[in-house]
Amino acid sequence: RLADHQGKVLAVTFIYTTCKDTCPLLTAKMAAIQRNLGADFGPRVRFASITVEPEIDTPAVLKAYAGKFGADLGGWSFLTGTSVEIKDVVRRYGAFAKRQKPGDVDHLFLTSLIDRKGMLRVQYLGYRFDPDEMYRDLRALLSE
Repeated sequence: RLADHQGKVLAVTFIYTTCKDTCPLLTAKMAAIQRNLGADFGPRVRFASITVEPEIDTPAVLKAYAGKFGADLGGWSFLTGTSVEIKDVVRRYGAFAKRQKPGDVDHLFLTSLIDRKGMLRVQYLGYRFDPDEMYRDLRALLSE
């Protein structure tokens, strides 16, 4: 639940587990940032990866996907919901997702940083952003 992040810095991204190229790259990049955050990850910084393929990405499938990347589930949530709920969240973040066929979703790679007051502060478009920049932005939001 995204509401559980109050008082923490939150990074939100959209993925799906059957993605063969960009989602794994993005998730691996976030896993490296997670490791760099050390003891702040979980208590002060949380990640949320929201599936855009809820018909396939059950909680068990998402948990297995998280495990492949060494995601610390104490601070990183892999979320699913109904198609209507997912569409609403995707829209609220200014992203888009369109299912081409089962297991293939065209979607905008958008990673959003939310400050401790719940305000959207930074968005990274695509998956080629500099992880050091995101790390620095997370640290800056923590120091506010």
